[in-house]
Amino acid sequence: MIRVVLPAHLRSHAGIGGGEVRLTVEAPITQRSVLDALEEIYPVLRGTIRDQATKKRRPFVRFFACQRDLSHEAPDAPLPDAVASGEQPLLVVGAIAGG
Repeated sequence: MIRVVLPAHLRSHAGIGGGEVRLTVEAPITQRSVLDALEEIYPVLRGTIRDQATKKRRPFVRFFACQRDLSHEAPDAPLPDAVASGEQPLLVVGAIAGG
């Protein structure tokens, strides 16, 4: 099982209770495969984390796992083994900008 932690506003939007979502994802475990599985189960999230047409990450959304920023990794790059095994979650975080 892959564990995904979403920001509160996305959990609320999708009607997800609790702090994390558990997904069954077939190998290879990548950002793309995890987000595809997430959007399959929660179609209301399509277009909120990544653009529906291009599948690129939205500018103010970041991905973290194992104390690393994975936001600029290739969507098809394998996620860390600790995420693939379910030991660590993939964190989807809303970035904050301002000055």
